[in-house]
This record gives sequence, structure tokens and C-alpha cells, in this order.
Amino acid sequence: MSFPFLTVTAALPAVGAVVTAAVPAAQRTAAKYTALAFSLGTLVLAIVNMARFSPGGDRYQFTESHAWVKSFGLRYDLGVDGIAVVMVALTALLIPFVMMAGWHDADTLEGPDPNRRWRPTQGFFALILLVEAMVVLSFESTDVFLFYIFFEAMLIPMYFLIGGFGDRAHAGGEEEAARQRSYAAVKFLLYNLAGGLIMLAAVIGLYAATAKQLGTGTFSLQEIMAARASGKLDLATSTERWLFLGFFFAFAVKAPLWPLHTWLPNAMGESTAPVAVLITAVVDKVGTFAMLRFCLQLFPEASKWATPVILVLAVISIIYGALLAVGQRDIKRLIAYASVSHFGFIILGIFAMTSQGQSGATLYMVNHGISTAALMLVAGFLITRRGSRLIADFGGVQKVAPVLAGTFLVGGLATLSLPGLAPFVSEFLVLVGTFSRYPVLGIIATLGIVLAALYVLVLYQRTMTGPVKAGIEGMSDLKAREVLVVAPLIALLLFLGVYPKPVTDIVNPSVQHTLSDVHKTDPKPPLEAKK
Repeated sequence: MSFPFLTVTAALPAVGAVVTAAVPAAQRTAAKYTALAFSLGTLVLAIVNMARFSPGGDRYQFTESHAWVKSFGLRYDLGVDGIAVVMVALTALLIPFVMMAGWHDADTLEGPDPNRRWRPTQGFFALILLVEAMVVLSFESTDVFLFYIFFEAMLIPMYFLIGGFGDRAHAGGEEEAARQRSYAAVKFLLYNLAGGLIMLAAVIGLYAATAKQLGTGTFSLQEIMAARASGKLDLATSTERWLFLGFFFAFAVKAPLWPLHTWLPNAMGESTAPVAVLITAVVDKVGTFAMLRFCLQLFPEASKWATPVILVLAVISIIYGALLAVGQRDIKRLIAYASVSHFGFIILGIFAMTSQGQSGATLYMVNHGISTAALMLVAGFLITRRGSRLIADFGGVQKVAPVLAGTFLVGGLATLSLPGLAPFVSEFLVLVGTFSRYPVLGIIATLGIVLAALYVLVLYQRTMTGPVKAGIEGMSDLKAREVLVVAPLIALLLFLGVYPKPVTDIVNPSVQHTLSDVHKTDPKPPLEAKK
């Protein structure tokens, strides 16, 4: 029996969460280093998995399959394709930076008695590790029901991270901040639970459909795909469409796609910067990833049927998110609406049904995670120093904290997809893939780039340039720990901006498999078609 790399990769942060939570109350620093050590161990395993993955090999590799509840067809099935192995690596990469950026975020909740049972520092870092474990298992699961369990379970630790460890820099004072945190956490939970409940009905419907035609119900993605390929499973058109809608609705909420996005600005705005990164750079990626793995593979005909509407919604997300970002007065809400726009690009690339579009969408998931982490974490350092997240309270920061301002600028330029930085490559591929099949939608989506330049540059101008505002004069520059957080992210943005090949080589074969599932090929160029 081969070594269960995937199980261990997911189990390590889960074990780390338990160990971190058990650290004595007075040993806050020990708890932090314990959690960081487990996250770094998970990163090492994720890198090993990516290095061992063979792009030219089987579609799903490092597979593990064990019977769970035989009478209901439940199995513990894990496996990663090129897209999943990259997403696991992205998750494992970002978690240590999230922890280091939030090193002191729970310290302010500690009371005078260090031995009391309530240990916010241990709880904060344990919850982050728990989210990591569930996200990794979501990327690795090839059993639909197993995926659903972790897709929903990750909401619980995220709820407590938003509501219990949220932002306290609020103009209305601590009482208003607590009310807003509670509202954001409940809204996050209710939206995602609603999507999950609809998906659960679709999961049960899928099981019933397989039981009717195969004699035995199954949740296994690979068994369902094999049955469809052999002709043993042939879902009725109406059945497939209803099941697709049930899955897609849950993923669109998580992604988030307009008009199901409204929980995101509240959740990111009321979270600390590290938790906001956890939301948009890690947790939300499960939604777009699942569209590729489950929607397109399980329901190819329904995916093509729904494509025109989904593409229109994606373009609306791009323009709507960018427009609202332009008008924001709150730094974190601006970044949240920018993320709504960026997720529109990702979904546009997925449903353009071209190799460039889907490769660009997958690369966009990686690059957006890194660029948003860089920008949001630097924004968090800025907000912590000033005690406010309102743009109007800043000005002239580059004169007193040039390193902070410089890293903020690089993160912002990556967000607007400046050539030479990683998001440019992915956004370019998405637009090329969209233009080749839907030129009108591609032209409209391009306006999102113009608006991105507007909201990023205006944000930088208002916060970093001009005269030094009152309250900014004594602002300190980035400390060694903060530089250690931001510098590797900027280095990755530069590296993947000029050399994305290591990632595209891994994901491209999986993209071709997905296109084959939906019976799509790239459209021929007009000149070649005439020949």
C-alpha cells in the first residue's frame, strides 16, 4: 500500500488544530509557533505532492479509496488532478503568511488572568488550521458526498473567525464593531448554508438517479464518469439540468457570483486582514474549483445549456464589482468588491469553454490568491497602525513609511493586472479564450481592466501621496516580521508574471480533460476556417 500523501496533507493541519488548542493558556507564544510549524509541514507535503505529480500521467493521481458506509455507497475517495494539486499548494502556501500577519490579532482579547479556560490566541490559530484541513480535503475529494461534508463544515470555523476575531477598527466604537461583526458572520453563514442545503438536495438526487440506472447508488465521481462514458448512465435532460442548478447555485454563492455576492463585502470588511485573506484567497476558491470538477464533469450538457446566462452574470460581476470598488470609502470593502470583479473573470474563463479560458481561470485562481493576499495584508498593517480603515483618514503615508507604501503599490498594481505581474497572464488568457468564442462579452469584460486601474490608482493616491495627514506623522514602517510576510508574495507575483510555465504545465492536461468531458474544442481562427 502506497503512502497516503493526500490524507496526511489534510490530516496534518487538523492534528495541528487540536494540538494548538491544547497548549496551556499562558503559553501563547508556544501556541503560535506550534500552529506555524504544522502549517509549514503541510506546505512541505503540498510541494512534495506537486513535485511528484506527473502532468502526462493518469488524470487523478495519489488516489485513495476506502469503503465508508457501504449500504449508502459512501466512500472515502481522494485524488488530485493538475488543477487540484495546484490549489492545494496555493492553500498550503498562504496559510503560514496568514498566521504570521495575524501574529498579534488575538492578543488584544487576552484578559488579565492568563490561566483562564478561554484562550483566544490558541483558538484563533487552531481555527485557521481547521479551515486549512477542510479546504484541502475539499480539493482532494473525488466522492461527491465527502466533498459536500467538508464544503459545508468549513463554514463553522470561518463563522467564529469572522464573528469572534473580527475587526475592531470601527468609527462607531466597540459596541458598533461587535454588532457589525455579528451581522457579517451570520450573513456569511446563512448565505452559504442556503447554497449548501440546495446542493444537498442535488447530491441526493444524483444518488437516486445513479441508483435507478445502475442498480446501486454511488457518489463516486470516477464511477459516475465511467458509467456515463460506457453509456450505462444517461441522465434525462430535465434531471441533469435541475441537478446542475443545485450544484452551481451553491458554488456561485461560495465563489461569489453576482447577485449572490452580497455576503462577501460584509465578511471581509468586518474581518481582520488575515481572515479576509482566508475568505477570498482560500475558501472562495473552493467554489470556482468545484465548478470545474463537478459542474462540468458531472453535467456536461446542462453546463453548455446554462453557459449563456452564466457568462452574462460573470460579465455583470466584473463590471458591477469594479464600479462599486471605485466608489468605496472603506479600504477593505474596496478590496472585497475588487475580488467580486476578479471572480467574474475566473467564472468567465471557466464557462468560455476554451483551453485558454480555462487555463487562464485556473491560473487566475492562483494569482488572485497571491495578489489579494499581498494587498490585503499590507492594507491590514496600514489599518492597524492608524486604527481606521476609512480612506479619508490616510494621506502622505509614503513620506513616513516608504516600504509600506511601496509594497502596497506593488500589491495594487498586481490587482489591476499590470504586465509583468502574475495576474496579467491569467487575465490575458481568460480574455483571449473568451474573445475566440464570445467576442462581445470579451469586449465588455475588458472594461473591468480600465475600472481596476481607476480604483487601485485612486486608492493609492488618496492614502499614500499628498500632504501627511494628522495621525500619520508617527506611523512606523514595516517591521521585520511584516516584511517576511509580504516579500515572498511579491517575489511570487514577479516570478509567475514572467514565467508561469511551472503552473500551466501542470494544469493544461487537466483542462483538456475537462473540455473533453463537455465535448468542446477550441474554435478555429477565422482565417484557418476559410482555408
